[in-house]
Amino acid sequence: MVANELLVGECKVVNAVEKVESRPRMTRQERRVFKTRNKLLNASSRLFADKGIDLTTIDDITERADLGKGTFYYHFNSKEEVITELISSVCEGLVSSIEKKTESVADLSELLDGIIVAHIEFFSNRWDDYVLYFQGRADLKLKEGYSGIEEPFLNYLAAIEKQLDSVIKYNLPKPLLSRIACAVAGFVSGYYSFSVIASTGEDVDRTLHSLRGALVASLCRFIKEALPSSEPK
Repeated sequence: MVANELLVGECKVVNAVEKVESRPRMTRQERRVFKTRNKLLNASSRLFADKGIDLTTIDDITERADLGKGTFYYHFNSKEEVITELISSVCEGLVSSIEKKTESVADLSELLDGIIVAHIEFFSNRWDDYVLYFQGRADLKLKEGYSGIEEPFLNYLAAIEKQLDSVIKYNLPKPLLSRIACAVAGFVSGYYSFSVIASTGEDVDRTLHSLRGALVASLCRFIKEALPSSEPK
């Protein structure tokens, strides 16, 4: 995973520069502020992947970023704010990837395959982002978790619900559709975790791609069995 982690860091720095260059109206001071903020976010993302969200402290973040604690508080009010911003960015990117991969799809199997591929391609060479996504989903189940992370995940699940609703077309009750969307997200996340454990380095994506057929078939069967008995399957 070391090679992947190095590549992730490089990609994020490049992305930060691209964002700055895409906003020519920013002043020199604004560019410095933007780059410093991004440096803190990158350091946090790597630490959350290495140590976990709970064990990472603000001191850890400033030390990894080689910045002072005062600089951290100039940009963020708390570690929770950093977590929320990172998770929001991951979920927004994932939703965009899903929408692009499933555009104009009308078949359930094809839709599910597109959702899986969207996850594979989005998290490819983004190990830090996947760990944050996985930890964030786990945190939602805790009684006392990090505030602010619910909305990004709810938007992510709502995007999956919308795609499923467009192909199922049975006017399913909202609670049932939500449960199905959660199951789809859980299946994909679980399979990705399995692939990470069973593979090393670049083999992760290859392993998950090889499981796509089985995953799509399992999800189709699950969804069809979850439909009300009075509805056609």
